[in-house]
Amino acid sequence: MVPGTAHSEGRAAGRPSTVVYIATTVDGCIARPDGGIDWLDHDSLGEDYGWADFRAGIDGLVMGRNTFAAVQAMGVDWPYAGLAVTVWSRTMTDADLPTTLREQGVRARSGSPADLLAELRERGASRVWVDGGATVQAFLAAGLVDTLTLTRLPVLIGAGLPLFGALPADVALAHQATRAFASGVTQSTYEVVGAR
Repeated sequence: MVPGTAHSEGRAAGRPSTVVYIATTVDGCIARPDGGIDWLDHDSLGEDYGWADFRAGIDGLVMGRNTFAAVQAMGVDWPYAGLAVTVWSRTMTDADLPTTLREQGVRARSGSPADLLAELRERGASRVWVDGGATVQAFLAAGLVDTLTLTRLPVLIGAGLPLFGALPADVALAHQATRAFASGVTQSTYEVVGAR
């Protein structure tokens, strides 16, 4: 973190660090216009793109309601066991969550990004993954993203839901690393320097 930015000040105040770790198409989409993510199906040649290391280094997760619904629709066991998870929604409450997830500590909240991080800190989270298009956009706009890891799959879909949206100011990034994989995937990590 670059000293003297809103991000370092927030971290100094005790908020958890935040990271965006997300896949996009080369044209910057995270889903088709209808929310479809079938474009994620590709031959990874056995590579996990750093997922296991990333997952081992986080203890909290904020995901948007649409992302939560997409995970639920996959029909798999809850993949985020052991994390303090908040589903960010203006309309959902804890009562709308499956009982098994409530028992694992999943919560539904409608507060501001700062409120969500404060609650996750109280729940013991120190490094929080921010996931979902509108959620990422809101956290960026609030100056509450510290690191971005963007995994670009070698596909153009032409139209879809963009990862990034309008911001109150430019957000300066410091490039940390870029990796290229045999499958054609590239992955870049940036540290957020701050608004300029």
